[in-house]
Amino acid sequence: MRKLLYLTFSMALIAALTTYAMWAADRPPGHYLSDLRIDLAIDQGTPAGRGNLLGIQPELFPTDYQSPDRLRRKLAAYLQKAQSQGLLNEKTIVVLPEHVGTWLMISGEKDELYQANTIQEAMNWLAVSNPVQFLRALITARGENRLDDAHLRMKAKGMARDYQALFGGLAKEFHVTLVAGSIVLPEPSIIDGSLKVGHGALYNSSLVFGSDGVPIGQPQRQMHPVFARSDVTAAQHNPPPLTVVDTPAGRLGVLIGRDSWYPDNYRQLDDQGVQLVAVPAFVNGRGTWDQPWHGYKGTPPASVSLKAGEVSEGQAWQRLTLTAQPGSQAIAGMSVFLRGQFWDQSSAGQSFLSRDGQHFASEPVRGARLLNLWL
Repeated sequence: MRKLLYLTFSMALIAALTTYAMWAADRPPGHYLSDLRIDLAIDQGTPAGRGNLLGIQPELFPTDYQSPDRLRRKLAAYLQKAQSQGLLNEKTIVVLPEHVGTWLMISGEKDELYQANTIQEAMNWLAVSNPVQFLRALITARGENRLDDAHLRMKAKGMARDYQALFGGLAKEFHVTLVAGSIVLPEPSIIDGSLKVGHGALYNSSLVFGSDGVPIGQPQRQMHPVFARSDVTAAQHNPPPLTVVDTPAGRLGVLIGRDSWYPDNYRQLDDQGVQLVAVPAFVNGRGTWDQPWHGYKGTPPASVSLKAGEVSEGQAWQRLTLTAQPGSQAIAGMSVFLRGQFWDQSSAGQSFLSRDGQHFASEPVRGARLLNLWL
């Protein structure tokens, strides 16, 4: 009798594991419907043969990341709209927002993930659907929140591959220089022209792609990270000089998010002759843009007198960022924010551009936006 019970239990266990394995491996394509419209919110200056900065403030949702091709289709539609309005040329620098690449972590998942009610539920589906990858990542996870670290780390190789193929492909297709927002990866680097990941800490990083689709320089790592959910990304201790790249429109520096609040970063860029500054940015939480600013994380720069609570979040971004910085030699810059809804997590932030100390901001309305600045 005992042998029969053992046999029955073993058969039931094998059947359950087989069913689970088949379920985890199945990735049927889901229905996809997304708004591909985008409006030109700001168009400053006139064409003078020197190129332009073109910011794309997309409106994205989890279903846009069901596959890299779906995300490419949406971003390509935005670029096609810009092209139809004469905003793309061989000297155009396109700027995308912070974390536009990070959400590639949910690409190729099951419908249950995209239909989740909360981000926590979605991350649970991510782990359950990829048990081996998740457990392997959890073993090597770092930081204060090992679960969040594992969620970001578990598909890093595929994310890096998709990020380069997607954004490098867009740069080549539309013949532009493209600041590809940012992506969170473990110790990213360019090796023999390809984006590779390591085994160390996670870094929020950005790459610039030339019009040939090839990465220009090494990834720029964020030095003062504040990830949307928790502090899982590492700060860049004793960082090398900021990455500066030569583009057809001039020398370009990239500051990710709150790195644009630090005057010393602008001095570094000035020392390298930077003319243009791109800021991929992200602000979490609906309504945060109009709420009191919480100040710097950690010790604020000695040269900044602005105190927490004195201004709104949006006002702080515009006062601390780009060519409004004292002594900045850059002639123009642009801050571009990610907008959309990821389960129960919404975003704030209104993209703006800066030229000669003047700011031009988009209206606080829903929908994707283009911002153009002729140089």
